[in-house]
Amino acid sequence: MERKQVQVEEEYLRGIERKMQDLSMLIEVSALISSTLDFNELMTIVMEKAKGVMDAEACSILMYNREKDALEFEVAISTDEQTSDLLKQKVTVKVGQGIAGYVARHLQPLVIADARADKRFLGDADKQTGFTTKSLIAVPLVGRGGLIGVAEIMNPRHKVAFSDYDLEIFQTLCRQVAIAIENSLFHKESLEHERHMHELDLASTIQRSFLPESPVFKQGSMVVSAVNVPAKQVGGDLYDFVALGEGQAGVFIGDISGKGISAALYMAKIISDFRYLAHREDSPEAVLNHLNALMTKAPRGLFLTAIYMIADTVSGDLVVSAAGHPPFLWITGEEVKVMNIEAGPPLGIMDIEYTAVSISMKQGDRLLLLTDGAFDAKNREGQRMGFDDLTALVKDHLHEEKLLDLIQEKIDSFSKGMDRADDLTLVEIRFSG
Repeated sequence: MERKQVQVEEEYLRGIERKMQDLSMLIEVSALISSTLDFNELMTIVMEKAKGVMDAEACSILMYNREKDALEFEVAISTDEQTSDLLKQKVTVKVGQGIAGYVARHLQPLVIADARADKRFLGDADKQTGFTTKSLIAVPLVGRGGLIGVAEIMNPRHKVAFSDYDLEIFQTLCRQVAIAIENSLFHKESLEHERHMHELDLASTIQRSFLPESPVFKQGSMVVSAVNVPAKQVGGDLYDFVALGEGQAGVFIGDISGKGISAALYMAKIISDFRYLAHREDSPEAVLNHLNALMTKAPRGLFLTAIYMIADTVSGDLVVSAAGHPPFLWITGEEVKVMNIEAGPPLGIMDIEYTAVSISMKQGDRLLLLTDGAFDAKNREGQRMGFDDLTALVKDHLHEEKLLDLIQEKIDSFSKGMDRADDLTLVEIRFSG
């Protein structure tokens, strides 16, 4: 009788001892989680600890891929490193399929005493690796944003199957793991965002270095002024002024399809090509023809609308060639003319010969060149400003000295509270005669 009493006490003490060890492990894991935000390092440390404490042959974390609606092995730890690598490279589990897929769909943990006897067991991982799954626990990892993934632990070493107590410990551990994963992913996203913003800042600086150093260019009786405001940090609008000698100057404006870094990089190439061609060719249509030939080799989907004009800065005569660009405005002392000249398609679309037209400015005349960001601005009601409204604004302010500033202020006021829909570039040519 006394011997039986001693046996009960020993089992009780062993149980208390294990619970103390498990509690110590959970405290240690909590400290580990707080010590690093590196996702790969964190998961490996935690799951190695879980595998050791629960005396299991293997454990894994399958992360939820929302785009594929599937689970993918992120961490797989077993006695064989090759097995772990194979799992991460080749095995994907659809949500709803297999034990892990079931847990992911129903957000319920499972304790499986005999995996191969369970109808939900797929065995794909075992087939790929040669590992034999016997008993396992699968627990959903759920965060503030919903399902994160599924954690599994397989094959206890010194007993046939996992117990409900093992599930309780593993669930407690997984709650900490879910929080750690969310924190780690948030940290990773923050670093990527910071790196991306740094790259954009650098791209913006480089891009602006390709534009004229000053937004004002003076030669002879002409003064050319420009405003360039990207929709984001970098954009696809461009402009340039070129002194050609013998009283001539070139004025160029363009809009590259697309936004962001790709458009900014291509903009730099186009300006470089344009400056070379502007000094080599003596007509605007020849420059556009050569640019078009170069751009037909551009990456698919990139094209350029443009206007290039060569001006006699003494007489006010200009020769203009256009490629799919919005009309420009000719502002006299009495009226505003919409100059919708004959134009070819945007550069980079098809092999074509561009043409040119001639105009003659008189004393006090101005030309206003623009990109579609000047009239594509939207207000809170989703209404576009429109080209006609912009033209009406210019007509109402024929004699405004700071016309570019006025237009920019009007666009900003119209689209107040809205993200800029497109890059904005304005170029004004004044002829004083």
